[in-house]
Amino acid sequence: MKISIITVTYNSAATLRDTMESVLAQTYTDIEYVVVDGLSKDNTMDIVREYEPLFQGRMKYISEKDHGLYEAMNKGIRMATGEIVGIINSDDFYHRNDIIQLVADAMAAPEVQAVYGDVRFVNPENLDKTVRYYSSKIFRPSLFRFGFMPAHPTFFTYRKYFEQYGYYRLDYKIAADYELLVRFLHKYGVKARYLHTDFMKMRTGGVSTASVKSNILLNKEIVRACRSNGIWTCFPLLMLKYFIKVFELLFTKG
Repeated sequence: MKISIITVTYNSAATLRDTMESVLAQTYTDIEYVVVDGLSKDNTMDIVREYEPLFQGRMKYISEKDHGLYEAMNKGIRMATGEIVGIINSDDFYHRNDIIQLVADAMAAPEVQAVYGDVRFVNPENLDKTVRYYSSKIFRPSLFRFGFMPAHPTFFTYRKYFEQYGYYRLDYKIAADYELLVRFLHKYGVKARYLHTDFMKMRTGGVSTASVKSNILLNKEIVRACRSNGIWTCFPLLMLKYFIKVFELLFTKG
């Protein structure tokens, strides 16, 4: 079972080596690695070309102008040839070498159509310091209305579902990943299995956590994503998730 892992890059030279090394370190060998670069202005592509021989023919890449993260993700999925696809961001890395083996083992069960797990947010200056632990354990599709989603970077599913149910929607600026998960897991009922492990370390930061303004936009798009896929929600319901985030932070510090 070939698993395609997609990384979208743009001026990612400072962190990309960690990402690529973590993919190379996986014990599961039937991996295709796809890098989609948006014409980086730093030496990102020099690093990509440096690492290409290490994948021994299992890597493909492209560097061209795109219209943002989600278009690049769609491009990577279309380039992929694996039965299963998943995404790892260019500033994240698998901190265990058996993650893709765990994914493959779970996806081998005929009743499993997707998997997801947990992520560990770490301090960019100290990758051993956990800032927040995001657990997907409590997730159920019914919780989408409250703003909860499984950790998107841990989501692996069959590539054919993107062809059947659609790709990331480009009319969302910040929550196309949320909308896609609502569509796959709620609207079309893709059967997912939770794996009780933290798939990767993620450096803190990112578009969706950058500012109050971006959080307002995120929640507006979450409301739209839910309502367009048959789930009613509103801003007050979404505010409940922030209480959970506080507990996650307290638990991590504890």
